[in-house]
Amino acid sequence: MARFLVQQGAALRIDEIYRYTLKEWGSTQAQAYINGLFDSFAKVGTQDIISRPVPAEFGVDGFFFRYEKHLVCWRYLSNGDVGIVTILHERMHQIERFKDDFG
Repeated sequence: MARFLVQQGAALRIDEIYRYTLKEWGSTQAQAYINGLFDSFAKVGTQDIISRPVPAEFGVDGFFFRYEKHLVCWRYLSNGDVGIVTILHERMHQIERFKDDFG
């Protein structure tokens, strides 16, 4: 079973998501959302979550899945583990941020 590693770009997004959710909906909801995110990361390693390949036009090798209002982007690391690369809100269309995080 593959383990998961939250990479720097994704860690920054998790902090942003937590702070936003805390401000808008409080600590209980913020903690529940982050816990749900981490539960979904673990499901990638066990293949209990359906992922799709990142479209070729993005020019990166990886996969993504939806968690609530976010797209979680990941790839296999050289040791076979799962690297959580970035997390984008469904309304974000920031190709450069996406490519930088996969860099």
